[in-house]
Amino acid sequence: MSEPFLAEIRMVGFAFAPKGWAFCDGQVLPINQNQSLYSLLGTTYGGDGRTTFALPDLRGRTPLHPGNGINEGTKGGEENHSLGVNEIPAHQHILQADTGPASRPNPNSAVLSSANNVYHDPGNLTALHSASVGAVGLNQAHNNMQPFLAVNFCIALQGLFPSRN
Repeated sequence: MSEPFLAEIRMVGFAFAPKGWAFCDGQVLPINQNQSLYSLLGTTYGGDGRTTFALPDLRGRTPLHPGNGINEGTKGGEENHSLGVNEIPAHQHILQADTGPASRPNPNSAVLSSANNVYHDPGNLTALHSASVGAVGLNQAHNNMQPFLAVNFCIALQGLFPSRN
């Protein structure tokens, strides 16, 4: 492997950070021990900028090139999402009904037919079970992730200082 640029990020298929590299896991480093690396990263990924700075944290994230209003170091997206009312597609709940008399043995499409006056005043009414009518759904978040394969991202703590041109 050729000598990397300082702060270069590479994907690796093994479970450790090689010598001179660190996982891109957001760890905070002291500026006074990593001045060249700090001069490239600054506080883009965190730290107080006086004594500390942070490495990028790519755990559970997909890297994205900055642009279109997304600046370097910006985090976005979510692994799970609960739909709000404005996100539910327009749809209808159709209720079959008929205006004819309720005299059929099988209601088919005549669920809300007009009364046939075969019943007497019910007297004492029994309330329906609370789960039989009302809201549906459990308000649970759903998975919002594209298909993925987890690999480790490492950042070079040592290497050639990149020139601008």
